[in-house]
Amino acid sequence: MTILTTHVGSLPRPKIVSDLLFSRENNEKYDQQQFDDIITTSVEEVVKKQSDLGISIISDGEMSKISYATYVKDRYNGFAGDSERNPPQDLEKFPNYMKRIAASGGTPTYTRPCCVSEISSKKNNDLKNDIQNLLDASNKVNHKQIFMNSASPGVISLFLSNSYYSSRNEYLDAIATAMQEEYETIVNAGIQLQLDCPDLALSRHMTFKNESDDDFIKIANHNMEILNESLKNIPSNKLRLHVCWGNYEGPHIHDISIDKIFEVLMSFKGNYLLFESSNPRHQHEWEIFDKLKNKIPENKVLIPGVLDTTSNFVEHSSLVRQRIDKFVNIVGKERVIAGTDCGFGTFAGFGNVDPDIAYLKLQSLVEGASQVK
Repeated sequence: MTILTTHVGSLPRPKIVSDLLFSRENNEKYDQQQFDDIITTSVEEVVKKQSDLGISIISDGEMSKISYATYVKDRYNGFAGDSERNPPQDLEKFPNYMKRIAASGGTPTYTRPCCVSEISSKKNNDLKNDIQNLLDASNKVNHKQIFMNSASPGVISLFLSNSYYSSRNEYLDAIATAMQEEYETIVNAGIQLQLDCPDLALSRHMTFKNESDDDFIKIANHNMEILNESLKNIPSNKLRLHVCWGNYEGPHIHDISIDKIFEVLMSFKGNYLLFESSNPRHQHEWEIFDKLKNKIPENKVLIPGVLDTTSNFVEHSSLVRQRIDKFVNIVGKERVIAGTDCGFGTFAGFGNVDPDIAYLKLQSLVEGASQVK
């Protein structure tokens, strides 16, 4: 049995795609047909690249999205204006470093609107087009295993603040009700659904940096309950969840340890769990999985990140194998898929890793997985 490979979802977008996304973002004039055609072509290209590399479970690279969370403003009514930025606690502690990365273009610039009225679907073709593009592109290269990203209610509430609903819980309920149709539509099209949930980790040192760990865990548990309820009509084997602490190079000294959110993560309805385990702040946490292996449900398949998505170092395939081996020794070969810490194109026009190097890293992922005995 060969270890399967995948990644978190976003991949580097061609400049022409990023330019069009920002034209739409800034309400500038653009040709809708040209936009649709370029996105279709870009999805074809990124799907072929992944398939040619030998990646087992592939995506559309999130080509049509300005970012993994704020894209919802293009699909749902109720959002306008811009939300106040809430920098991570670790960057606040090092203001000179924060200024330096901002000055070097290391901070993505895009709109984070507020919720200002009732959330409802715009009934546009964005999701339909994304699904069709991925299906057509994967059929062209005869690649059967595909997934599509979607934002969780919790992460939407993290980046698009609430100025309308009477409470955070009411806001979460409204988001979940609106997003449920998107979740089910993706799966009903024959595509595995990935829920992106940085709200279960990143938000600890952003929105909730003044809360205690215990209070944050209560919040994370509630977010998971809301998410699971929105997935009630979807089989568990069609669901993946990605959790991360922020896809940026920084100290990360305020990241909550995965042992504190372990039970929250294991309560996810779906079978597949993607998490960071390669960057210097979380690489050691394989030991926590080993220590808590009796608390890992038998239906859970672990998808550890074996590539760091904030560094241009290309991991040696032997290192990739070593990282995979650690988790194989915990849950067995049949319950491990090799993944990445986060995406390579989290925000359009922004990425720590050079696009060409990103694909070299993915090549090393495939080579390392093939070496696992």
